[in-house]
Amino acid sequence: MNSSGKIRVGRYELGRMLGEGSFAKVKLARNLETGEDVAIKILDKEKLLRHKMIGQIKREISTMKLIKHPNVIRLYEVMASKTKIYIVLEFVTGGELFDKIATLGKMKEDEARKYFQQLINAVDYCHSRGVYHRDLKPENLLLDSSGFLKISDFGLSALAQQVRNDGLLHTTCGTPNYVAPEVINNKGYDGAKADLWSCGVILFVLMAGYLPFEDENLMSLYQKIFKADFSCPSWFSSSVKKLIKRILDPNPQTRITIEEVKENEWFKKGYQPPNFEAEDVSLDDVNAIFNESGETLNLVVEQREEKPALMNAFELISTSQGLNLGTLFEKQMGNVKKETRFASNAPAAEILSKIEVAAKSLGFNIEKHKYKLRLEGGKCGRKGPLAIATEVFEVAPSLNMVELRKASGDTLEFNKFYNNISVGLKDIVWHTTREEGQAKVH
Repeated sequence: MNSSGKIRVGRYELGRMLGEGSFAKVKLARNLETGEDVAIKILDKEKLLRHKMIGQIKREISTMKLIKHPNVIRLYEVMASKTKIYIVLEFVTGGELFDKIATLGKMKEDEARKYFQQLINAVDYCHSRGVYHRDLKPENLLLDSSGFLKISDFGLSALAQQVRNDGLLHTTCGTPNYVAPEVINNKGYDGAKADLWSCGVILFVLMAGYLPFEDENLMSLYQKIFKADFSCPSWFSSSVKKLIKRILDPNPQTRITIEEVKENEWFKKGYQPPNFEAEDVSLDDVNAIFNESGETLNLVVEQREEKPALMNAFELISTSQGLNLGTLFEKQMGNVKKETRFASNAPAAEILSKIEVAAKSLGFNIEKHKYKLRLEGGKCGRKGPLAIATEVFEVAPSLNMVELRKASGDTLEFNKFYNNISVGLKDIVWHTTREEGQAKVH
């Protein structure tokens, strides 16, 4: 990774954005001492202090660092600057399980069972250490280069939630289609039972290629979830139908437990328990950046440069298995992604100006920051207002790559947005001698 245009934090050089949420952004980074690629989750310290979350974050980070399981993304270390906390995580290159389903459709039973076994193994291990995910869905399930499942954000995806004196969690969170009925009910819920419900929905999606509970009207969707109103397709075997119905039991008291799932005959077929060894893990870095008052010590320094980040050939190839610089916004059948990229030989300032004009015409508000834009939709969609993060990367002195990425909101609404905005961007897109095509989404 070329250091031009990069931000360096400690021994890590930050690269492109991998994702972002309400409290954090995740960026690709490289350890300059070892050359290893990692993902760094960047938390805004001011937001965390405002929501009185510093103490809980220390507990969550400490717990996650002690978890070493082959099917959970590894947390390596934690650092802090004056304004941010940096969580250094394992980076996997196989993409999301969601993408595999979107591209190839439903899986055969044996393949779905393999991923479900890995999912249950990881969830059970983390529950045994008091860690609950609360937002399990295919988008949070990654695949490594060997095709093994890795759960991301385990213990970090729901930082604002806490168990009350009754032993239950009381904050509704997660993606509606995957959330257990007792979570929606807002009367308190058992984190382990709620996670298992989400695992059951994931198993259904793997084998069916679609969701068991789906409705454009949110209240109608909730009613279906409350009643467990779903039916398994005809190609499901009778044994997996029985298991799914026991997992998707709307009554958490009678719902099957993870221990019972692991004893189920369908689950046990071809089962291979995870093979890993416990190792000594130091929490010195976690303790060093927090003192008893909640303030952080031993701060790292951010080094920034005032120009678009330079993306070398290796990084460019790594952004996609088949990036075609001459294309813009190509729709693939049934394959909706959360980001898209195109190339342009226009100056970075002109590119951002064109995007700004096109976005404003669609009713979006604009926030500028150097060579980045944040586009905020004025309407509240299915999952809140749509927000899009835009960044320009310099590939060569006369060639830039532009990335538009969904920061929040609904993926389908993002899909409609970039189809609409493409009309106003056609004159800045770099074209090869090939016939002009529509954009390819990566």
